[in-house]
Amino acid sequence: MDIFTAFGLSASAGLNAYIPLLVVAFTAKFTNLIQLSAPWKTLESWWIIGVLVVLSLIEFFADKIPAINHVNDLVQTIIRPIAGAIVFASSASVITKVHPVLAFAAGILVAGSVHAVKSLAVRPAVTATTGGAGNIPVSIMEDLVSTTISILSVIVPVLIAAVVILVTAWILFRWWKKSNQIANG
Repeated sequence: MDIFTAFGLSASAGLNAYIPLLVVAFTAKFTNLIQLSAPWKTLESWWIIGVLVVLSLIEFFADKIPAINHVNDLVQTIIRPIAGAIVFASSASVITKVHPVLAFAAGILVAGSVHAVKSLAVRPAVTATTGGAGNIPVSIMEDLVSTTISILSVIVPVLIAAVVILVTAWILFRWWKKSNQIANG
């Protein structure tokens, strides 16, 4: 189950870097659902939790201000994959067969892919079609989705695996359909 948790948390880090880190930190600190080992146990520190709360608030508000939200996405291009690597490695560390380098790589790829789709496809389309007015509601929805996926990844990891499979199949189907339309002209 830990591998499903790792994938779900790293995917949500692609939408918001700090929400899954906070979910892991609070879950590890106050429940037995996640048991962090060194060096990830540091996430349970009140200092780290405080820093994550401040960074989460900064990202939340920066993503709601026109023009600054695009700068934020640019900065987050580095931060979100790193956050994805951290939550993937910390939640998958219980699995002894997953090498830490592989865990980091998987987290970077998952979070980076989600962030790339968000910042290179979804947000520009929303900005273009709504003149920027849709960015705030979409940003709020991304935060809600990130929070929901993070919590569900910890509580019901198999559900997240099913959602990831369904979403991937849907994306591949749409890509295949669009390629056929282009090919058939």
